Amino acid sequence: MNQRCALCGREPVETTVHHLTPKEMGGTHMPTADLCIPCHKQIHSLYTNRDIITLGLTEIQALRKDERIAPYIRWIRKQPATTIPRVRKSHHVRKS
Repeated sequence: MNQRCALCGREPVETTVHHLTPKEMGGTHMPTADLCIPCHKQIHSLYTNRDIITLGLTEIQALRKDERIAPYIRWIRKQPATTIPRVRKSHHVRKS
């Protein structure tokens, strides 16, 4: 479905549902956000589910302000909606 990404604001993009509180941490029936595929992949490449909780990244505004993802958001906003960059997991996430 072509919508607007709640994180980067690009539109129209295909979106996926991101659980703001990870499902494994009790977020199954909690708020979600529609994110474009690159933003969703970037979140999970930078943060483990435990990181999302401990860093308080359970709201879109908190994610936008976090220093690890902010440079990516600034970059992706300038890209056309058709851009789907390659995303690799950070060393931190691979070790977890």
